[in-house]
Amino acid sequence: MPKIKDEKAELEGLLAVAKAMAVAARTAPKARGVDAIETLIVFDEDLDALAGAMEEHGAKSAMSEIFKRDANNVRKSQAALLVGLRDLRPKKVESPLDCGGCGHGDCSGFLRVEKREGKDFPGPVCLFQAIDLGIALSSACSVAARSHVDNRIMYTIGGPACKLGWMKSQIIIGIPLSCSGKSIYFDRT
Repeated sequence: MPKIKDEKAELEGLLAVAKAMAVAARTAPKARGVDAIETLIVFDEDLDALAGAMEEHGAKSAMSEIFKRDANNVRKSQAALLVGLRDLRPKKVESPLDCGGCGHGDCSGFLRVEKREGKDFPGPVCLFQAIDLGIALSSACSVAARSHVDNRIMYTIGGPACKLGWMKSQIIIGIPLSCSGKSIYFDRT
């Protein structure tokens, strides 16, 4: 009789959930119907590369211990879903909303400002693009939660993931995924 051992079944199940999470991120509502979301599933040796990039990036930060802790979590994970934002500019600039949430008064003010590099991400960012990223992340995590896959949204994955050049996105947030007897993302030191 054919058999599938627990580790193989768990990894295959977890990767299936990661794919469903990517679908949820894609189909999450987008302001003005404009989609700038990008996803990438990382597993196997690429998790080590991501964790190494996190440690290297964190070494230059006041949050180095947090980056190390989160890199350790990524190494212990079976996969990670990266959710990125390819475009930071206002949506439909030909008929702008001019909400001012970016801090530049209106969309034309936003477009006149030079892009600035921060420690982890560039700016400015259109408020509606940022909201879309948050909704995509939440939609993806809801799939993981309904599938009983341990997960945690990690800002610390983003800057290092951008530097790896695996995605076109200018802002990336990561969701590591784990299948174990106890969630590795809580009770952390």
